[in-house]
Amino acid sequence: MGGIEEFGTEEQKQKLLPGMAKGKILGCFGLTEPNHGSDPGSMESVAKPHPSKEGYYSLSGSKTWITNSPIADVFLVWAKLHETGKIRGFLVERSQCPPGTLETPKLPHKSGLRASITGMIQMDEVPVAKEMMLPNVEGLKGPFSCLNSARYGIAWGTMGALEDCIARTREYALERRQFKNNPIAKYQLVQKKLADATTDAAYGILAAYQVGRLKDEGKAAPEMISMIKRQNCDRALINSRVLQEVFGGNAVSDEYHIGRHVANLFVTQTYEGQSDIHSLILGRAITGIQAFV
Repeated sequence: MGGIEEFGTEEQKQKLLPGMAKGKILGCFGLTEPNHGSDPGSMESVAKPHPSKEGYYSLSGSKTWITNSPIADVFLVWAKLHETGKIRGFLVERSQCPPGTLETPKLPHKSGLRASITGMIQMDEVPVAKEMMLPNVEGLKGPFSCLNSARYGIAWGTMGALEDCIARTREYALERRQFKNNPIAKYQLVQKKLADATTDAAYGILAAYQVGRLKDEGKAAPEMISMIKRQNCDRALINSRVLQEVFGGNAVSDEYHIGRHVANLFVTQTYEGQSDIHSLILGRAITGIQAFV
């Protein structure tokens, strides 16, 4: 919805956003490809003038790890214009795709984010009307603008997951008794694990809150969002793995949920920009030297 609101025409907004806001139209965002994750500028998806339909483009290519693609009604797909090589955004409506041109298979057997439906977008000469191309953005500015909003949200979400890990570990450590019937929360190693995690959660929440204030004022630089996304994802994952140790063998049971958080937080470190990529974004801002190429 954010990409349509920011870069779409008034007609595109009126056609799609009301239904999406009510949950009657489901959407998804297609950028990552099987061969191009951290390097979206090398995407292979292409939009050519349709050979037989005047006023249409023909989209071909594949996207992967796309949340909600198997059930989406509309797809915001990024592809290169064949004529210029420039990346543009296209709104693909499932109902307008002829049979055999669009497939959205589900990706099975995930170890993390199992409650989220994830799939592919496979396009074989999908016809898209020219008026369904986003007119107000070109290049990677479009998808990166959308990603920055998602990255900011992830910086908050990972802290919420870490807070739940802390609460569950604290409860377990107070109830679990070992060595002369003492709660294991009495022991220094357990207390240090909880202290470290609680400190990182406090710092992460404050950082996300401050960036949110700057974002509202129009003063947030993309590097700020990279910083909190990277730091909060990394610290949440590290601390959840350490807190998992408090549960001992019980950590492998779904009953205690700590293993679920660890698996999910590994994914958050990867999606919307892997942490190492955010390191390079910050390094470029600090040194002025581009390390991606």
